[in-house]
Amino acid sequence: MAEFVKVAKVAELEDRRPKIVNVKGIEIALVRMGEAVYALKNICPHKGGPVGEGEIEGTVITCPWHGWEFDLAQGGKSAMSEETRATVYDVRQDGDALLVEVPETP
Repeated sequence: MAEFVKVAKVAELEDRRPKIVNVKGIEIALVRMGEAVYALKNICPHKGGPVGEGEIEGTVITCPWHGWEFDLAQGGKSAMSEETRATVYDVRQDGDALLVEVPETP
């Protein structure tokens, strides 16, 4: 079961500049792209790099370690491998607060 957890205020996010937050022991990169906000696990599924520290172009974030690209607008789909996706989380806005749906820890 998952729950939505408040992680930041909208005003804390700069456009296309990831903000790293820790939620229930999970490091999550928040990325605002215009009006949309995306959340992804800050671990690249390729080799474990800090994907949230990568460059952003359009809706694609690139892991700084090996250049793997993930399209946030397409659910973390990778341009490098159809089987590989970044772990993404649902985001809701409640007033000025951003909430991310994260799994409950066992």
